[in-house]
Amino acid sequence: MTADLRVVQWATGNIGRKALRGVIEHPTLSLAGVFVYNPEKVGTDAGELCGVASVGVPAVGDIAEVIALGADCVLYMPRALNVDDVCRILESGTNVVTTCGEFQHPAAMDPALRQTVEAACQTGGTSIHSTGSSPGFISEALPLVLTTVQRRLDRLVINEYGDLSQRDSPEMLFDLMGFGRAMAPFEEFRADFLRASFGPSLQTLAHALDLPLDDVTARGELAATPTEVRIAAGTLEADSVAAQRITVTGWRDGQELIEFRATWYCTRHLEPAWELNDTGWRVTVQGDAPLDVTLRMPIPLDQMAETTPGYTANRAVNLVEAVCAARPGIISVVDLACPVARLNSRTEAEDGTRRAAR
Repeated sequence: MTADLRVVQWATGNIGRKALRGVIEHPTLSLAGVFVYNPEKVGTDAGELCGVASVGVPAVGDIAEVIALGADCVLYMPRALNVDDVCRILESGTNVVTTCGEFQHPAAMDPALRQTVEAACQTGGTSIHSTGSSPGFISEALPLVLTTVQRRLDRLVINEYGDLSQRDSPEMLFDLMGFGRAMAPFEEFRADFLRASFGPSLQTLAHALDLPLDDVTARGELAATPTEVRIAAGTLEADSVAAQRITVTGWRDGQELIEFRATWYCTRHLEPAWELNDTGWRVTVQGDAPLDVTLRMPIPLDQMAETTPGYTANRAVNLVEAVCAARPGIISVVDLACPVARLNSRTEAEDGTRRAAR
Protein backbone atom coordinates (compact mmCIF):
# COMPACT_ATOMS: atom_id res chain seq x y z
CA MET A 1 0.00 0.00 0.00
CA THR A 2 1.30 3.46 -0.87
CA ALA A 3 -0.19 4.85 2.34
CA ASP A 4 1.82 2.59 4.66
CA LEU A 5 2.76 4.22 7.95
CA ARG A 6 6.52 4.33 8.56
CA VAL A 7 7.42 3.04 12.02
CA VAL A 8 10.59 3.01 14.12
CA GLN A 9 11.03 0.34 16.79
CA TRP A 10 12.76 1.79 19.86
CA ALA A 11 14.59 -0.87 21.93
CA THR A 12 14.83 -4.60 21.30
CA GLY A 13 14.25 -6.36 24.60
CA ASN A 14 11.77 -9.24 24.88
CA ILE A 15 8.77 -7.06 24.06
CA GLY A 16 10.63 -4.83 21.62
CA ARG A 17 11.79 -7.78 19.51
CA LYS A 18 8.24 -9.06 19.27
CA ALA A 19 6.99 -5.61 18.27
CA LEU A 20 9.77 -5.29 15.69
CA ARG A 21 8.74 -8.53 14.06
CA GLY A 22 5.11 -7.39 14.22
CA VAL A 23 5.95 -4.25 12.25
CA ILE A 24 7.98 -6.18 9.68
CA GLU A 25 5.09 -8.60 9.10
CA HIS A 26 2.31 -6.00 9.26
CA PRO A 27 0.22 -5.51 6.09
CA THR A 28 0.02 -1.69 6.34
CA LEU A 29 3.08 -0.67 8.35
CA SER A 30 6.58 -0.19 6.97
CA LEU A 31 9.70 -0.44 9.11
CA ALA A 32 11.63 2.84 8.86
CA GLY A 33 14.25 2.14 11.50
CA VAL A 34 15.22 0.50 14.77
CA PHE A 35 16.93 2.09 17.78
CA VAL A 36 19.15 0.03 20.12
CA TYR A 37 20.95 0.83 23.36
CA ASN A 38 23.67 -1.80 23.05
CA PRO A 39 26.53 -0.44 20.89
CA GLU A 40 27.28 -3.97 19.72
CA LYS A 41 23.86 -4.10 18.01
CA VAL A 42 24.35 -0.87 16.04
CA GLY A 43 24.47 -1.68 12.33
CA THR A 44 22.79 -5.07 12.77
CA ASP A 45 19.92 -5.70 10.38
CA ALA A 46 16.50 -5.41 11.99
CA GLY A 47 15.50 -8.83 10.71
CA GLU A 48 18.43 -10.45 12.43
CA LEU A 49 17.49 -8.74 15.71
CA CYS A 50 14.06 -10.36 15.75
CA GLY A 51 14.74 -13.70 14.09
CA VAL A 52 13.56 -13.16 10.51
CA ALA A 53 15.34 -12.69 7.19
CA SER A 54 17.25 -9.50 6.44
CA VAL A 55 15.04 -6.50 5.66
CA GLY A 56 17.73 -3.96 4.82
CA VAL A 57 17.15 -1.73 7.85
CA PRO A 58 20.24 -1.37 10.10
CA ALA A 59 19.93 -0.55 13.79
CA VAL A 60 21.06 2.88 15.02
CA GLY A 61 22.05 4.11 18.46
CA ASP A 62 21.62 7.87 18.12
CA ILE A 63 18.28 9.61 18.59
CA ALA A 64 19.26 12.17 15.96
CA GLU A 65 19.30 9.37 13.38
CA VAL A 66 15.82 8.32 14.45
CA ILE A 67 14.45 11.85 14.14
CA ALA A 68 16.10 12.27 10.74
CA LEU A 69 14.02 9.37 9.43
CA GLY A 70 10.84 11.45 9.67
CA ALA A 71 8.79 8.39 10.59
CA ASP A 72 5.08 8.50 11.33
CA CYS A 73 5.44 6.70 14.67
CA VAL A 74 7.98 5.41 17.15
CA LEU A 75 7.13 2.28 19.15
CA TYR A 76 8.90 3.38 22.33
CA MET A 77 9.75 0.41 24.56
CA PRO A 78 12.76 1.12 26.81
CA ARG A 79 13.22 -0.22 30.32
CA ALA A 80 12.52 3.23 31.73
CA LEU A 81 11.04 6.44 30.37
CA ASN A 82 13.36 9.23 29.23
CA VAL A 83 11.14 12.29 28.96
CA ASP A 84 13.69 14.31 27.03
CA ASP A 85 13.92 11.64 24.33
CA VAL A 86 10.15 11.34 24.08
CA CYS A 87 9.68 15.09 23.78
CA ARG A 88 12.34 15.33 21.05
CA ILE A 89 10.53 12.64 19.09
CA LEU A 90 7.13 14.29 19.51
CA GLU A 91 8.43 17.77 18.65
CA SER A 92 9.95 16.41 15.45
CA GLY A 93 6.52 15.42 14.12
CA THR A 94 6.64 11.70 14.98
CA ASN A 95 3.88 10.10 17.06
CA VAL A 96 4.66 7.73 19.93
CA VAL A 97 3.03 4.50 21.10
CA THR A 98 4.72 3.31 24.27
CA THR A 99 4.61 0.50 26.79
CA CYS A 100 5.73 2.96 29.47
CA GLY A 101 2.65 3.54 31.62
CA GLU A 102 3.26 7.17 32.57
CA PHE A 103 0.68 8.46 30.06
CA GLN A 104 -2.31 6.21 30.78
CA HIS A 105 -4.33 8.79 32.69
CA PRO A 106 -3.27 12.33 31.78
CA ALA A 107 -5.28 13.91 34.62
CA ALA A 108 -3.25 11.95 37.20
CA MET A 109 0.15 12.86 35.76
CA ASP A 110 2.57 15.21 37.47
CA PRO A 111 1.38 18.63 36.21
CA ALA A 112 4.86 19.73 35.11
CA LEU A 113 5.45 16.49 33.19
CA ARG A 114 2.06 16.69 31.55
CA GLN A 115 2.58 20.30 30.50
CA THR A 116 6.00 19.49 29.02
CA VAL A 117 4.76 16.53 27.01
CA GLU A 118 1.58 18.29 25.84
CA ALA A 119 3.69 21.22 24.64
CA ALA A 120 5.90 18.84 22.66
CA CYS A 121 2.80 17.31 21.08
CA GLN A 122 1.44 20.70 20.07
CA THR A 123 4.77 21.73 18.58
CA GLY A 124 4.97 18.58 16.48
CA GLY A 125 1.26 18.05 15.86
CA THR A 126 1.68 14.60 17.37
CA SER A 127 0.11 12.16 19.82
CA ILE A 128 1.42 9.81 22.50
CA HIS A 129 -0.38 6.81 23.96
CA SER A 130 0.55 4.29 26.67
CA THR A 131 -0.67 0.73 26.23
CA GLY A 132 0.11 -2.93 26.81
CA SER A 133 -1.63 -6.06 27.98
CA SER A 134 -1.57 -5.46 31.74
CA PRO A 135 -2.10 -2.62 32.42
CA GLY A 136 -3.84 -1.74 29.19
CA PHE A 137 -5.91 -4.39 27.46
CA ILE A 138 -7.14 -6.17 30.59
CA SER A 139 -7.61 -3.10 32.79
CA GLU A 140 -9.09 -0.75 30.19
CA ALA A 141 -10.06 -2.12 26.78
CA LEU A 142 -11.83 -5.32 27.86
CA PRO A 143 -13.69 -3.78 30.85
CA LEU A 144 -14.92 -0.95 28.63
CA VAL A 145 -16.45 -3.53 26.28
CA LEU A 146 -17.99 -5.58 29.11
CA THR A 147 -19.61 -2.52 30.66
CA THR A 148 -21.43 -1.68 27.43
CA VAL A 149 -24.12 -4.19 28.46
CA GLN A 150 -24.56 -2.58 31.90
CA ARG A 151 -26.70 0.30 33.06
CA ARG A 152 -25.51 0.03 36.66
CA LEU A 153 -22.07 -0.91 37.94
CA ASP A 154 -21.77 -2.14 41.51
CA ARG A 155 -18.24 -3.56 41.29
CA LEU A 156 -15.74 -4.71 38.71
CA VAL A 157 -12.90 -7.06 39.66
CA ILE A 158 -9.97 -8.02 37.43
CA ASN A 159 -7.96 -11.04 38.55
CA GLU A 160 -4.64 -11.83 36.94
CA TYR A 161 -3.05 -15.23 37.57
CA GLY A 162 0.50 -16.33 36.85
CA ASP A 163 1.76 -19.86 37.44
CA LEU A 164 5.54 -19.44 37.70
CA SER A 165 6.43 -23.02 38.57
CA GLN A 166 8.04 -23.66 35.17
CA ARG A 167 9.63 -20.22 34.74
CA ASP A 168 13.37 -20.95 34.69
CA SER A 169 14.49 -17.54 35.91
CA PRO A 170 16.03 -17.72 39.41
CA GLU A 171 17.02 -14.06 39.42
CA MET A 172 13.49 -12.89 38.65
CA LEU A 173 11.69 -15.25 41.05
CA PHE A 174 14.08 -15.36 43.99
CA ASP A 175 15.98 -12.08 43.84
CA LEU A 176 13.43 -9.67 42.41
CA MET A 177 10.08 -11.15 43.40
CA GLY A 178 11.13 -12.65 46.74
CA PHE A 179 9.92 -16.22 46.35
CA GLY A 180 11.65 -18.74 48.58
CA ARG A 181 12.25 -16.26 51.42
CA ALA A 182 11.11 -16.82 54.97
CA MET A 183 7.56 -15.66 55.62
CA ALA A 184 7.49 -12.07 56.91
CA PRO A 185 5.23 -9.02 56.68
CA PHE A 186 4.54 -8.04 53.08
CA GLU A 187 7.00 -5.49 51.72
CA GLU A 188 4.85 -2.45 51.08
CA PHE A 189 7.04 -1.09 48.29
CA ARG A 190 5.86 -3.99 46.13
CA ALA A 191 2.23 -2.96 46.60
CA ASP A 192 3.14 0.68 46.01
CA PHE A 193 4.79 -0.27 42.72
CA LEU A 194 1.66 -2.01 41.46
CA ARG A 195 -0.50 0.88 42.65
CA ALA A 196 1.63 3.26 40.60
CA SER A 197 1.41 0.93 37.59
CA PHE A 198 -2.32 0.16 37.68
CA GLY A 199 -3.81 3.14 39.51
CA PRO A 200 -3.84 5.42 36.45
CA SER A 201 -5.35 2.66 34.32
CA LEU A 202 -8.19 2.08 36.79
CA GLN A 203 -8.74 5.84 37.01
CA THR A 204 -9.00 6.03 33.23
CA LEU A 205 -11.60 3.26 33.23
CA ALA A 206 -13.64 4.82 36.02
CA HIS A 207 -13.51 8.27 34.43
CA ALA A 208 -14.68 6.84 31.10
CA LEU A 209 -17.69 5.28 32.86
CA ASP A 210 -18.51 8.64 34.49
CA LEU A 211 -17.76 7.11 37.90
CA PRO A 212 -14.51 8.88 38.91
CA LEU A 213 -12.63 7.38 41.82
CA ASP A 214 -12.05 9.12 45.14
CA ASP A 215 -8.92 7.13 45.99
CA VAL A 216 -6.74 4.22 44.88
CA THR A 217 -5.08 1.96 47.47
CA ALA A 218 -2.99 -1.21 47.35
CA ARG A 219 -2.28 -4.08 49.72
CA GLY A 220 -0.26 -7.28 49.51
CA GLU A 221 -0.46 -10.82 50.91
CA LEU A 222 1.85 -13.83 51.01
CA ALA A 223 1.25 -17.56 51.17
CA ALA A 224 3.75 -20.33 51.95
CA THR A 225 4.37 -23.85 50.78
CA PRO A 226 3.98 -26.31 53.68
CA THR A 227 6.51 -28.69 52.13
CA GLU A 228 9.67 -28.39 50.08
CA VAL A 229 8.85 -27.81 46.40
CA ARG A 230 11.09 -28.11 43.39
CA ILE A 231 10.30 -25.63 40.58
CA ALA A 232 12.15 -24.86 37.35
CA ALA A 233 14.03 -21.95 38.95
CA GLY A 234 15.19 -23.91 42.00
CA THR A 235 13.89 -25.16 45.34
CA LEU A 236 11.37 -23.58 47.70
CA GLU A 237 11.98 -24.69 51.25
CA ALA A 238 9.06 -25.64 53.47
CA ASP A 239 7.30 -22.64 55.01
CA SER A 240 8.90 -20.21 52.55
CA VAL A 241 7.08 -17.73 50.29
CA ALA A 242 5.44 -19.59 47.41
CA ALA A 243 2.73 -17.15 46.34
CA GLN A 244 2.01 -13.45 46.51
CA ARG A 245 -1.09 -11.45 45.83
CA ILE A 246 -1.36 -7.68 45.37
CA THR A 247 -4.72 -5.95 45.18
CA VAL A 248 -5.15 -2.44 43.78
CA THR A 249 -8.52 -0.97 44.71
CA GLY A 250 -10.31 2.03 43.29
CA TRP A 251 -12.74 3.56 45.81
CA ARG A 252 -15.88 5.62 45.21
CA ASP A 253 -18.20 6.90 47.93
CA GLY A 254 -16.51 4.64 50.47
CA GLN A 255 -17.10 1.49 48.38
CA GLU A 256 -14.74 -0.74 46.41
CA LEU A 257 -15.78 0.00 42.83
CA ILE A 258 -12.95 -1.28 40.61
CA GLU A 259 -10.24 -3.74 41.64
CA PHE A 260 -7.20 -5.28 40.03
CA ARG A 261 -5.65 -8.28 41.78
CA ALA A 262 -2.42 -9.94 40.63
CA THR A 263 -1.74 -13.44 41.98
CA TRP A 264 1.60 -15.06 41.23
CA TYR A 265 2.28 -18.55 42.51
CA CYS A 266 4.85 -21.34 42.27
CA THR A 267 2.64 -24.15 43.62
CA ARG A 268 -1.06 -24.65 44.22
CA HIS A 269 -0.47 -26.24 47.62
CA LEU A 270 -0.46 -23.17 49.85
CA GLU A 271 -0.98 -22.09 53.43
CA PRO A 272 -3.33 -20.34 53.69
CA ALA A 273 -5.22 -21.90 50.79
CA TRP A 274 -5.99 -19.49 47.94
CA GLU A 275 -8.41 -19.77 45.03
CA LEU A 276 -6.17 -20.08 41.97
CA ASN A 277 -6.79 -20.17 38.24
CA ASP A 278 -4.50 -21.13 35.38
CA THR A 279 -2.31 -18.38 33.96
CA GLY A 280 -4.57 -15.72 32.48
CA TRP A 281 -7.32 -13.38 33.59
CA ARG A 282 -10.77 -13.46 35.12
CA VAL A 283 -13.01 -10.39 35.00
CA THR A 284 -16.23 -10.25 37.00
CA VAL A 285 -18.77 -7.47 36.59
CA GLN A 286 -21.41 -6.95 39.25
CA GLY A 287 -24.25 -4.77 38.02
CA ASP A 288 -27.68 -5.06 36.48
CA ALA A 289 -26.26 -7.43 33.82
CA PRO A 290 -23.66 -9.53 35.73
CA LEU A 291 -20.78 -11.15 33.87
CA ASP A 292 -17.98 -13.56 34.72
CA VAL A 293 -15.37 -13.85 31.96
CA THR A 294 -12.25 -16.05 32.06
CA LEU A 295 -9.40 -15.70 29.58
CA ARG A 296 -6.87 -18.52 29.91
CA MET A 297 -3.54 -18.47 28.10
CA PRO A 298 -3.46 -21.94 26.47
CA ILE A 299 0.33 -22.10 26.43
CA PRO A 300 2.57 -24.75 28.03
CA LEU A 301 4.09 -23.24 31.16
CA ASP A 302 7.64 -23.76 29.91
CA GLN A 303 6.81 -21.68 26.80
CA MET A 304 5.25 -18.72 28.62
CA ALA A 305 8.44 -16.64 28.65
CA GLU A 306 8.79 -16.76 24.87
CA THR A 307 5.09 -16.29 24.09
CA THR A 308 3.69 -13.76 26.56
CA PRO A 309 5.65 -10.71 25.25
CA GLY A 310 3.28 -10.80 22.30
CA TYR A 311 0.30 -9.87 24.46
CA THR A 312 1.94 -6.51 25.18
CA ALA A 313 3.82 -5.91 21.94
CA ASN A 314 0.97 -6.82 19.59
CA ARG A 315 -1.44 -4.36 21.15
CA ALA A 316 1.08 -1.55 20.75
CA VAL A 317 1.66 -2.43 17.08
CA ASN A 318 -2.07 -2.67 16.44
CA LEU A 319 -2.70 0.81 17.83
CA VAL A 320 -0.16 2.66 15.67
CA GLU A 321 -2.69 3.61 13.01
CA ALA A 322 -5.26 4.90 15.53
CA VAL A 323 -2.70 6.95 17.45
CA CYS A 324 -1.33 8.50 14.27
CA ALA A 325 -4.88 9.53 13.36
CA ALA A 326 -5.69 10.95 16.81
CA ARG A 327 -5.67 14.60 17.83
CA PRO A 328 -2.36 16.04 19.07
CA GLY A 329 -1.69 15.42 22.76
CA ILE A 330 -1.61 12.68 25.37
CA ILE A 331 -4.19 10.11 24.27
CA SER A 332 -5.98 7.69 26.57
CA VAL A 333 -7.77 4.51 25.54
CA VAL A 334 -11.05 6.43 25.58
CA ASP A 335 -9.81 8.79 22.86
CA LEU A 336 -9.12 5.83 20.57
CA ALA A 337 -12.69 4.49 20.66
CA CYS A 338 -12.41 0.85 19.52
CA PRO A 339 -9.60 0.41 16.97
CA VAL A 340 -9.76 -2.65 14.74
CA ALA A 341 -6.51 -4.57 14.21
CA ARG A 342 -5.29 -5.31 10.68
CA LEU A 343 -4.18 -8.92 10.96
CA ASN A 344 -2.21 -11.44 8.93
CA SER A 345 -3.06 -15.02 8.13
CA ARG A 346 -0.37 -17.59 8.96
CA THR A 347 0.82 -17.58 5.33
CA GLU A 348 1.01 -13.80 5.16
CA ALA A 349 2.96 -13.63 8.44
CA GLU A 350 5.48 -16.13 7.10
CA ASP A 351 5.91 -13.89 4.02
CA GLY A 352 6.23 -10.72 6.11
CA THR A 353 9.86 -10.07 5.26
CA ARG A 354 8.93 -9.62 1.61
CA ARG A 355 6.50 -6.82 2.47
CA ALA A 356 9.00 -5.17 4.83
CA ALA A 357 11.58 -4.91 2.10
CA ARG A 358 9.30 -3.38 -0.55
